[in-house]
Amino acid sequence: MAAELSPRIQHIAEIFDSSKPVASSKLVYLSDLSSEELKFLGEIWVNADAARRHQVISQLVHLSEVDFRLDFNGVFVFCLGDPDEAIRIQATTGLDGEENYLLITPLLRALKEDNSTEVRAAAAVAIGKFVLLGELGKLPTHYKNKIYTALLEVLENKVEAAGVRRRALEAVSPFNLPRVKELIEQAYHTDDVKLKASAIYAMGRNCDFAWLTTLVTELNSNEAEIRYEAANACGELGAEEAVPHLLKLIKDEDRQVQEAAIEALGQIGGEQATQALNKLVKNPQPRISQAAKSALEEIHFCEDPLFFQPQLGRHC
Repeated sequence: MAAELSPRIQHIAEIFDSSKPVASSKLVYLSDLSSEELKFLGEIWVNADAARRHQVISQLVHLSEVDFRLDFNGVFVFCLGDPDEAIRIQATTGLDGEENYLLITPLLRALKEDNSTEVRAAAAVAIGKFVLLGELGKLPTHYKNKIYTALLEVLENKVEAAGVRRRALEAVSPFNLPRVKELIEQAYHTDDVKLKASAIYAMGRNCDFAWLTTLVTELNSNEAEIRYEAANACGELGAEEAVPHLLKLIKDEDRQVQEAAIEALGQIGGEQATQALNKLVKNPQPRISQAAKSALEEIHFCEDPLFFQPQLGRHC
C-alpha cells in the first residue's frame, strides 16, 4: 500500500511508526497540509498509540515556536477534537499567537464546549490575540462581535471556573468598551489575589491612561504578583509618569519584579529611563545587566527600527 501513497503521505505515515524515534526532519511534512493529507492524518492518528501522539503534538508546538515558516494549524485544529485532554491543551497552545481569523471558530468552540477547564482557559488566551487585531481594525466586524459576545458570556457565567474567567478577562481587555472597563474594575476590587492580578494585567492591555493612578499605587503592593503585573502594565501603557516608581522596584526583593520593572523601562523609553538603564548595564548582577541591555535594545529599536533586524512581537 505504501507504494500507492504520495511521497509526502509516506513521510507522514513514517512519523507514526512507533519503532522509530520522532524526527523533526519528518515532522515538517505536517506543515501546511492539504485536505487530503489532513484526512490521511486523521485516519492514522486514531490508530497511533498515546505516547506517540503526545510526542508528535509536543514537538509540533516547539517547532512552531522556533520556525515561523511552519504552519501546523491544520494539525492543531484537528487535535482540538482529540479525546486526550493533554493533547487538546497542547493543540490550543499551538494556536496561541496565530492571526488567521479562520481559527476563531474552532477556538470559540473549545472555549464554549470543551469539558476541560484548562483547555477552555488556553482557548481564551489564544483568542486574546484576535481581540487585539479587532481593536486595530484588522478583523472582520462579524468576528469581532462574535468574540466579544463569547468572552462576555464566560465572564458573566457565575459557575464557570475561576481560571477560565481570569483568562477571558485578560483576553477581552483590549476592547475599548464601557462594559469591559466595568468588568476590569469589578475584578480589581475582589479579594482573590489571582483575579486581581488578572485585572491589573488587563489594565495594561486596555491601554487607557485612566488606570495609571491605580497601577502606580499597586507598584507598592505587599503581593509580589501584584507588583509584577503592575510593572508590566505600566510598560504596556508606555507611561513616562511611572518611571520614577519603576526605578524603586529595581531593588525589589523579588527577582521577577525587578526584571519586570527593567523591561517596562525599555517599553516606556525616554531620557530618564534610558539614563537609568545605562547605569544598570554596569550592574554586577549578570541578570540585571542583561535585562538592562535588552531594555535598551527595545528603546533603540523603537527609535530606529532599521537599527536592528525586524523582530516579531515588539512593543512600541
